[in-house]
Amino acid sequence: MSLLRVIAALAVVLVAGPARAQGVFDDFFGPAPKPKTRAAPAKRPPATKQPAAVQSPAAVPQPNGAQKVPSAATPAAPPAAGTAANPPAPKAPIAKATPAPAAGTPAKPAAVKPVAPTSVAREAPPPAAQKPAVIHPVTPSIQAPSAAPAVTPVPAAKPAAVSPPPAAEPNANSEVARATPPEPQAASPAQTAALTGGPQLPPPPKPANCKNSGNFPGWLAGFRKEASAAGVSSGTISDVLDGMTLDQGIINRDRGGQKVFTQSFVDFSSKLANPSRYNSSVFKFNKHKATFAKAEAEFGVPGQVITAFWALESDFGTGMGNLPILRSLATLAYDCRRGEMFHGELMAALKLIDRGDMRPQEMVGSWAGEIGQTQFLPGHVLNYAVDYDGDGRRDLFRSNADIIGTTANFIRDLGWKAGEPWLQEVRLTKELPWEEADLAIKLPLAKWTGWGVTQVNGTALKDGPPASLVLPMGRRGPAFLAYPNFDVYTKWNQSLVYALTAAHLATRIAGAPPMSRGDPGIPMLDAGQVKELQSLLNQRGWSVGEPDGKLGSGTRAAVKQAQLKFKMPADSYPTAELLGALRSGR
Repeated sequence: MSLLRVIAALAVVLVAGPARAQGVFDDFFGPAPKPKTRAAPAKRPPATKQPAAVQSPAAVPQPNGAQKVPSAATPAAPPAAGTAANPPAPKAPIAKATPAPAAGTPAKPAAVKPVAPTSVAREAPPPAAQKPAVIHPVTPSIQAPSAAPAVTPVPAAKPAAVSPPPAAEPNANSEVARATPPEPQAASPAQTAALTGGPQLPPPPKPANCKNSGNFPGWLAGFRKEASAAGVSSGTISDVLDGMTLDQGIINRDRGGQKVFTQSFVDFSSKLANPSRYNSSVFKFNKHKATFAKAEAEFGVPGQVITAFWALESDFGTGMGNLPILRSLATLAYDCRRGEMFHGELMAALKLIDRGDMRPQEMVGSWAGEIGQTQFLPGHVLNYAVDYDGDGRRDLFRSNADIIGTTANFIRDLGWKAGEPWLQEVRLTKELPWEEADLAIKLPLAKWTGWGVTQVNGTALKDGPPASLVLPMGRRGPAFLAYPNFDVYTKWNQSLVYALTAAHLATRIAGAPPMSRGDPGIPMLDAGQVKELQSLLNQRGWSVGEPDGKLGSGTRAAVKQAQLKFKMPADSYPTAELLGALRSGR
């Protein structure tokens, strides 16, 4: 380097100042070498701490924000996109916003959050596993846009949600709609049953003096549209509803009440389970013993139980009725008293025809629209009928095998427990706390034994599940222990006298002795006195509903409370003494 160049450089510094000095020195001497940095590779964390290692290989791509983006203060620059250490980002916007971290970048503690990937893997499984989006279409947190068309119910089908007689809670249908995958047509009774533990009891009927709004032709036109929206073919709708007329006689019969249930238990049972019917029941059971054995093996329901229902409902097909079922259903669906219940049953009947199980002209039977030899409502036929003879049809009018299999299937769904008893007649040997004799109270058999309850032959009770003591005619009449399976009978028919008659007939077919009639001359209030009793109980605040002259469960419960108040034996059976006490205003 010459002396002249050094002198020139110093002169520039003196004139331009230190800001220009570095450039001058670079011009004269060349750029200075940059220091080398070799410390970064030594600070690499173990590979297992990188976010990519936390993700499950099957996990879906993480949403924005699931993993934190390294901040601008990260010491090392990222490697080029597409290298093994840093594959291309799945979404261009993310790659543009912030580069992905280098494989060698020291990870900040906040950047690796093991909980985030695990949580996302649970809440956003691969599409094949997204069943919750179908099962719960109204749950916002699991909506699936691509699945929306499949989970949207047909709006017009909602009024036609045929369920079994609908559940007593007003919001039951909506509960089912949330829990059941919607279908192109209305929810069926079987779907309801699957979610609620069996067929549901019908809603309480409206008062017999309720008034209909609108006329029958107008109502029928609206029902046609609902049936079409529910998927019933236009041919079936025309075959069934063209020319349909109202039957005022059916309405009169329904509103007039069924007087047969106002009889005492002993009278009712003696007429329906008479010796002739008992003998025909034993004959029928023995004739079809093989089919009954098959049904019990499959459904857990004894053949004697099926046979007793079969006998009482139609006398094995001789008393199915001779009225047009479809006209009865349409009339009852229009009428205000039980319209809610029969609206669904009429829809179910149309679907049965559409399915090919029966033809309109052969649907002849009960005034209340029941079908076949065990008198099933259409909704129950639709969902429980079984082709047990293998001929390709479910025929409850003529096929003994189909009748047996279908009835067993239905009883099982009502809650029958295989291998357990249902009813046992017993003897009362002494006074006991009569208020404990209540179908709603189940106690261990040891408790009943301690209070003097024995078998009818006087021997001690055998082991069994807890049971209720039922006294249909009070402490002086016949006495029964009702086991949990007896609940099936009151679901089949809510009348206590019917349920006890059917259950006891089944025990008779199974070998039990004839029933005791209790003490002779047990006093009984007639239907008019029972209606007066019910009115007086209502006035005292013991609500029994509309007085109807029938000694149902609500009336029996109110009678028990009144007996306790008046310090009478609280056996739930009304007497002239109790009626007198209520009349006196005590």
